[in-house]
Amino acid sequence: MARPDYDVLIVGAGLSGVGAAWHLLNECPGKTFAILEGRDAMGGTWDLFRYPGIRSDSDMYTLGYNFRPWTDGKAIADGPSILNYIHNTAEQNHIDQKIHYNHWVEKMDWSSEDATWTVTAKLPSGKTKTVTANYLLNCSGYYRYDQGYMPDFPGKDQFQGQLIHPQHWPEDLDYTGKKVVVIGSGATAVTLIPSMTDKAAHVTMLQRSPTYIISQPDADVIANALNRLLPKRLAYQITRWKNVSLQTLFYQACRRYPKAMRRILRLHLRQQLGKDFDIDTHFNPSYNPWDQRLCLVPNGDLFKVLRRGEASIVTDHIDTFTENGIRLKSGEELEADIIISATGLNLVTLGGAEISVDGQHIRPSDTMSYKGMMLSDVPNMSMIVGYTNASWTLKADLASEYTCRLLNHMDRQGVDYCVPVVGDDVKEAPFLDLEANYVLRALDHLPKQGDRAPWKLYQNYPLDLINLRFGPLKDKAMQFRTAHRVAQSGGQAARSAA
Repeated sequence: MARPDYDVLIVGAGLSGVGAAWHLLNECPGKTFAILEGRDAMGGTWDLFRYPGIRSDSDMYTLGYNFRPWTDGKAIADGPSILNYIHNTAEQNHIDQKIHYNHWVEKMDWSSEDATWTVTAKLPSGKTKTVTANYLLNCSGYYRYDQGYMPDFPGKDQFQGQLIHPQHWPEDLDYTGKKVVVIGSGATAVTLIPSMTDKAAHVTMLQRSPTYIISQPDADVIANALNRLLPKRLAYQITRWKNVSLQTLFYQACRRYPKAMRRILRLHLRQQLGKDFDIDTHFNPSYNPWDQRLCLVPNGDLFKVLRRGEASIVTDHIDTFTENGIRLKSGEELEADIIISATGLNLVTLGGAEISVDGQHIRPSDTMSYKGMMLSDVPNMSMIVGYTNASWTLKADLASEYTCRLLNHMDRQGVDYCVPVVGDDVKEAPFLDLEANYVLRALDHLPKQGDRAPWKLYQNYPLDLINLRFGPLKDKAMQFRTAHRVAQSGGQAARSAA
């Protein structure tokens, strides 16, 4: 069999995919690679989402790449600024020349005999194209791009206005002078609401249950001062570690001392909303802090529009949609010209592509995650999955670095592939330790994690940094193998053909 088309194939040209390409260029300079992108543009999430106010929900000093300083004055950045950051990174490193657009990956088939992945991608014409590679680096994210989560709202066909999901925002939507109801209380809802009050007659946030929401300045005063005094890269690394440390301490405090942290968060809300606001109804979640992801609002923008009366919040359950809006279980009716269903995402593993190993179909839910980035019994494949309690890119960078270490190690050892194998003594646990609805809906489709290293997902950047950047590549779980046909022929020529 001929040599694969590429040494490494990256799936996805978003934040993770462009970052992975940079690591390959710099840490595995001899490797050939390409990026298959299903859409017609790079940027992933930051190109797909176009709703008003789209922004990061964590600071850019940790959401940015570890190799490229974020130099903008705002730490909580808007979507176009983040997209520009991704584009500039790709263009300056000629990564944009490696991207094959409109290649939607549908199947990934591994052959141990040839140590080769055969990837089948669908083209806009409806035809398919196959590409082969020795290693797959899946950077397709964790949610479906073609479909957001839209509940089957009773009576929604009666509604005479517009019903919109933020994932599919109409470019020509005019909400000037309109009554808008946003269903949801997560990151998308708290971003949309203050961004629409400048034109809308009124915006109402309708939530079934409250969420923990905290305010943070959009500019990092310390970071901006360091940028004036120190070289950009040094200032960036200091700020990055400052923010990582604060995030880690805050998360650990929430998990260990939930009652105390709940009181602190409540005090913060009272300062933001004033003494008369009904916090007990609208901002008093039934769960502990960080059982679900906290929402961040820059400069308290959500709280400001609530105080000014430009927006309001209603905590209730939907009875039915009506011609003119939504009737609630309490009997109250919310009038609306536009209803926005900010009800979340549909999670999917590996972009929804089918996967097989030596002709055997693999269900991701039957596998276990190795170091949070590989799947048991699936050779030569990494998947980039970021943190739920910190910025996505922190883990994405580490996973790409680890993959490069693996590739270089296999070259030095003269082996063709690696595969993590679960021992009989490892117990299963859900992949993500979050009680968010979008996670709970997808648990049956996600891989599992184990009860111990290297199968346990720690959601801890400092610990992962030590393990992934400096830890040993060889352990009881990771097996390094030579392709079947190489073993049969015993020749170097056969190995190079793999």
